[in-house]
Amino acid sequence: MKKKVTIKIPKVLVFIVAFLFIVIIIRLSYISLSENINGINLGEFASHRNTKSEVIYAKRGNIYDKDGETLASTVNSYKIIAYLDSSRTTDMKHPEHVVDKESTAKMLNEMLGIDYDKAMELLNQEGKYQTEFGSKGQGISESLKNKIEALDMPGIDFIASQKRTYSMGSFASYIIGYAKVKESGDIVGELGLESYYDKDLSGTDGLTTYQTDAYGYTLPSAKIITEDAINGSDIYLTIDSNIQLFAETLTHNLAKDYEMDWMIFSVMDAKTGAIVASSTYPNFDPNDLNTLTSYMNPLVSYEYEPGSTMKIFSFASSIEEGKYDGNALYDSGSIQVADATIKDFNKYGWGKISYDTGFAYSSNVAASKLALNLGAEKLTDYYKNLGFGKKTGIELANEVEGKVNFKYLSELATASFGQGITVTPIQMLQALSVLTNDGTVLKPYVVDKIVSDNNEVVYDGKRTEVAKVYSKETTDYIKKLMHNVVYDGLYDYWRPSKTIMIGKTGTAQIASPKGGYLTGGNDYIRSFAGIFPEEDPKYIVYVAVKQINASARPIAAELTKAVDDIVSYLGIENTNTELINKVVTLNNYISTDINTTKEELKSKNLNVYTIGSGKYVINQYPLKNIEVLEGSKVFLVSNVHDYKMEDLTGWSLNEVMTYANILGIKIEINGYGKVISQNILAGEDINSDTVLQVTLEK
Repeated sequence: MKKKVTIKIPKVLVFIVAFLFIVIIIRLSYISLSENINGINLGEFASHRNTKSEVIYAKRGNIYDKDGETLASTVNSYKIIAYLDSSRTTDMKHPEHVVDKESTAKMLNEMLGIDYDKAMELLNQEGKYQTEFGSKGQGISESLKNKIEALDMPGIDFIASQKRTYSMGSFASYIIGYAKVKESGDIVGELGLESYYDKDLSGTDGLTTYQTDAYGYTLPSAKIITEDAINGSDIYLTIDSNIQLFAETLTHNLAKDYEMDWMIFSVMDAKTGAIVASSTYPNFDPNDLNTLTSYMNPLVSYEYEPGSTMKIFSFASSIEEGKYDGNALYDSGSIQVADATIKDFNKYGWGKISYDTGFAYSSNVAASKLALNLGAEKLTDYYKNLGFGKKTGIELANEVEGKVNFKYLSELATASFGQGITVTPIQMLQALSVLTNDGTVLKPYVVDKIVSDNNEVVYDGKRTEVAKVYSKETTDYIKKLMHNVVYDGLYDYWRPSKTIMIGKTGTAQIASPKGGYLTGGNDYIRSFAGIFPEEDPKYIVYVAVKQINASARPIAAELTKAVDDIVSYLGIENTNTELINKVVTLNNYISTDINTTKEELKSKNLNVYTIGSGKYVINQYPLKNIEVLEGSKVFLVSNVHDYKMEDLTGWSLNEVMTYANILGIKIEINGYGKVISQNILAGEDINSDTVLQVTLEK
């Protein structure tokens, strides 16, 4: 018979176990009833620990020209990587890491331009699972990726992403700007329209959210919540790619042949304010940001003293105020204003001439006299109403205001011919629109329309009137004066061959950081403001070049060629044969037989004048490669310096001044228009002491 074994549990132990049980119950009750434990929201934690979200990336909008040609778009892009770790390979018949490093490095060199030795160094890294190949191993196009994959190189793989591509390269680059892919994968605009309209172009990313189990698999009963992405809007520019090409050709040709600091050439629709072309030097290729040397767009971010193109507006303001008499005479040459001496560009002037003549000859003295009569307050008001001294509001980032503040008499005088004030190219274009719209200023714009992802036009660019500044009578008078500049003044080399273009030149000194102005031979900003066709203006052109090592003539040659190209493209050639002539490009005639050369030039319908009785040409004017119009005068200087006076009757002032400069003689001029008399008769001898006096008449 077995004895019963009785186990006695101490009362203390029973008490402890019971106490712990009660504590656990209380703790569990507390947890079940509480939202936060130790600062953690348990409900939120439970709902999210197995929740996954995936971003649905919005497609960035494209940028097009006015006709729908793609200028900027987003494409698939790839980064090449190489797997180095041999543990990836489980079957050597099908290796999944780089086996033949030499062949791989050679492929990287040939296909991507990666330095062979650098590639070998990266492929030979010990203890690395994989490697990348820097900037040359990124941004690989779909087609190039396919070519590399076709080589079936073990261990080579690609990581997909997106990139911004610019199909026309440097074409209108400062207008379009550029966008970069950030480390996050987002594409962000950083310059030009890409920056200004970044939000519109980017769109809004979407999101997919769903529940998963502990192993990451979607739960069968889970609800999938999707917010669709809204793709970015497309932007259509006012840029006409054909006219932009003519503008790009102009800047390219001048930059190729001459040293300069910068240059801009822009074309604006005369009746709407739409910018149809804008080319700069230097520019950049947004596909290769190593070509970017400045983040400032010359069209809106460069401010400078404009020079004599401002006479358009100082003269117009005087006319509008009823304080202008174009036939009134004044003494050109120089004028004392307070403690400053204002001089005409040739220092001695043209004698007593009319104010109309003063405009045609770009007389600083004429502009100063008119401004002094007008007053600082009035001229400032006109300048500001034209838009100077404030932003135009065009759809481009980093626009600056310029400066038109002046109050002293000397400042008022210089402001009348564009010194001591600063403007931007876009302000000049805006102000010039006053001439083609009967006195009303138009706001310039570069975006034709913005179209949303659902094909809705959310913005429509259009003509916007800024201010009524002048009467039609005033602008008609100024346009007549601008006609005289090109066709009766000193600047006939600004005449295109297929249309009538009126305009005004500008040559401004460059302010020195040490005070005063720079004094070098090329320390100028040369500019030209033009309108064509004269009878029914369609376009305004503006070109400005800083510190070019050339005169205005090669700039004029390129601009008039661009204008002729635009006219031909539009089919609006002028049929007025009295003012339109064919273009002839001059060769180098130095060291040639003077009589043979003379006959050759005559056969091209040029008027040839030989200076001296020598047999050979030792100098010529204009120089080689300069384009001139049929009927123009060409001067050939011979190797014998027995100079005799020509009959100058009917010559323009520009031709007379050119002739006098070649001869090295002084000249005194009275009147305006064509030569009707001269003090030295044709055939008389000329020497260095000769002073030629000519009288001109309209």
